[in-house]
Amino acid sequence: MRHLVSAACGLVLGLAGAVQAQTQPVVVELYTSQGCSSCPPADDFMAQLAQDPNVIALSLHVDYWDYIGWKDTFADPQFTKRQKAYARAIGSRTIYTPQMIVGGADRVEGNDPMKVADSIRRQMMVTSPVTLTVQRQGDRLVIRAVADPPLKRGARVQVVRYLPEATVEIKRGENAGQAVTYRNIVTDWQAVADWPGDAPFELTTDVVGSDRAVVIVQSIGPAEVLAAAHAE
Repeated sequence: MRHLVSAACGLVLGLAGAVQAQTQPVVVELYTSQGCSSCPPADDFMAQLAQDPNVIALSLHVDYWDYIGWKDTFADPQFTKRQKAYARAIGSRTIYTPQMIVGGADRVEGNDPMKVADSIRRQMMVTSPVTLTVQRQGDRLVIRAVADPPLKRGARVQVVRYLPEATVEIKRGENAGQAVTYRNIVTDWQAVADWPGDAPFELTTDVVGSDRAVVIVQSIGPAEVLAAAHAE
């Protein structure tokens, strides 16, 4: 499995100089749980993706495994709700862990590094009409976006906060006895505005605390991610 992870990451990293259309990173959302025995390999893969400058890798911990004997220390019902919204968007009633959503459009169930890498490669070849700039000024975040041509349907502007790394010693449940290191752990995901996508967009919002921040502009659904940027 580690060989597959390395090969997949090599495939993604190798695209940096070859793909000219991509100007903003690809968002990869991992839906995971400390109580899911199938999740640690996917968590490990996310650690590799988190190092890729072409990718914004975000781990969202869901709460529907908590009943099995171990309460996930990062789980939030909001993330379960978001995963269910992705399922509804394609007419499905089923959700999985682990599951990766690439660019808001491609769904990969289970831990399949090569499939994720292929999806990232496809997303990198798509030119988005949205140009996004984000600037952090202390506890304030200035977000600007322009769509050329204008969007045919509206988009949602979201601010995501995350913790870069944490190791958890899991004492009960399916992963009892393991110490798992998680990367880019989402601590908060907020929609700050709905944008019609015709006129230029500008917003200043609060970002209090030390958690890192990412801005994501996404078609409402949730559907494809149109732009994303770290708050530097």
